[in-house]
Amino acid sequence: MKAGIARETLDGERRVAATPETVKQLVALGLEVEIESGAGLASGHSDDDYRAAGAAVVQSLVLGSLDVYCHVRPMEPSTAGALRRGSVTVGLGSPSSELPTVRALAAGGITSFALELVPRISRAQSMDALTSQALVAGYRCVLEAAMRLPRFFPLYMTAAGTIPPARVLVLGAGVAGLQAIGTAKRLGARVSANDIRPASADEVASMGGTFIKLDLETAEASGGYARELSADRGALQRALLTPHVAQSDVLITTAAVPGRRAPLLVTREMVQGMRPGSVVVDLAAESGGNVEGSIPGQDIPVPTGDGQGVVTLVGIKDPASAMPADASRLYAKNVSNLLALMTQDGVVAPDFEDEVVAGTCLTHDGEVLHPPTAEALAGETAPFGSGPAGSSHTGSSHEGSSHTGREGVR
Repeated sequence: MKAGIARETLDGERRVAATPETVKQLVALGLEVEIESGAGLASGHSDDDYRAAGAAVVQSLVLGSLDVYCHVRPMEPSTAGALRRGSVTVGLGSPSSELPTVRALAAGGITSFALELVPRISRAQSMDALTSQALVAGYRCVLEAAMRLPRFFPLYMTAAGTIPPARVLVLGAGVAGLQAIGTAKRLGARVSANDIRPASADEVASMGGTFIKLDLETAEASGGYARELSADRGALQRALLTPHVAQSDVLITTAAVPGRRAPLLVTREMVQGMRPGSVVVDLAAESGGNVEGSIPGQDIPVPTGDGQGVVTLVGIKDPASAMPADASRLYAKNVSNLLALMTQDGVVAPDFEDEVVAGTCLTHDGEVLHPPTAEALAGETAPFGSGPAGSSHTGSSHEGSSHTGREGVR
């Protein structure tokens, strides 16, 4: 069977769905691997590296000749339509926001696997792309904050005086949040954090942070995910967080509810209450934002309430692509591990009795197998403009519970 690795075409996307290491794994499974020329350059892998690993390098994949198609970003409907009926795709699908592509995959009889849907069970950890990419995102957002903060992160005691450590507050303690806590701590900052899930306190402490208890840690859904707060509880949460935000030099927000708009945690007035020169990094900017007014890919100066300076509001956009080498290393392993689960004697034959395979499958044999996405498609085409009736894990989510006990994280 022939597996094709795409060269990502979305502007700014620098990751690749296979590395030379995972190509060797796929070849060992008995697959014939083709990769588009230049697909791995941004991740540090040349065409010669892929040839040495056993792949054939081609200028452009002939989609209709492939048995397996591996990608990073969700496909365009035209790409899905060009694939051979019965072929298998593996990659991020973002089904809640890419309904036209899902429809094209079903219509084309494609067996597609969306890595956002990997079940949150122990044996699926090595295939969990949301977790691996959230790890990168949590690390990167601290570096973005440190580069913009006009002072040191660590404590310095010098002959010229003592420089106190920066105060960093992290909201959301899933994988991205915990990685942000750990990274800020390693840089020497004084770190505190909050999350609405009860298990988070111990996880925050394990990373060296101080947990802020707001008497709201009751919102945990199945699988360790955060559950969205009601409007009045959300308002209370913001009121309780306001003094902690005001005391921070750096605020990092990472909270998301799978398949929904990111919850609003910080208002503009809360940002204006911070000291001049402070930095706010919104890791959830692409899914609606935790901070009022954040825009993906933009730095916005917010005047402080006293008019004495500005706070820099950073809307993070695609942070994993900012570190393509290690992001690709992890992501490609997620892809190859899922394919290894489904491959025997060189044939990719998904066993739908396996809960990982069944849970990750988005479309098969002309049907949409992920119930929330199927309901959303039905609602989209229903009379009188009925809205979507479900939600799914989305590629921009970052939160969940931590990997310490598994129940997965974002």
